[in-house]
Amino acid sequence: MARLDGAITNIVDVFMDYADDGGKKRQLNKEELKKLFEQEIECPELKDKISAGDIEEAMEMLDKNHDGEVNFREFCRCVCVLATGYYHKKIGKGGKRGKGKQEDEQDG
Repeated sequence: MARLDGAITNIVDVFMDYADDGGKKRQLNKEELKKLFEQEIECPELKDKISAGDIEEAMEMLDKNHDGEVNFREFCRCVCVLATGYYHKKIGKGGKRGKGKQEDEQDG
């Protein structure tokens, strides 16, 4: 399987695994989201962005329709934020909006 194929299918599979607990399917409640963060995010760069300890803040940020649960679209926004943060870390932006490697070198 190609890497992007794997990434996309893994995102869907992870969401479905945690959202399908016999309750309301295809939605993550607060406990399910916390469990997902605890078990599926190990990389320190990603844990810095969102963690199980920040579950209240995470729910508020992700639950755009304010129904108390995170649907797949809302979950994808979270994945996008994490991916963007990781990308900025890789290219040296360090999560500072609008400040790239070149500006960092001038500051130091």
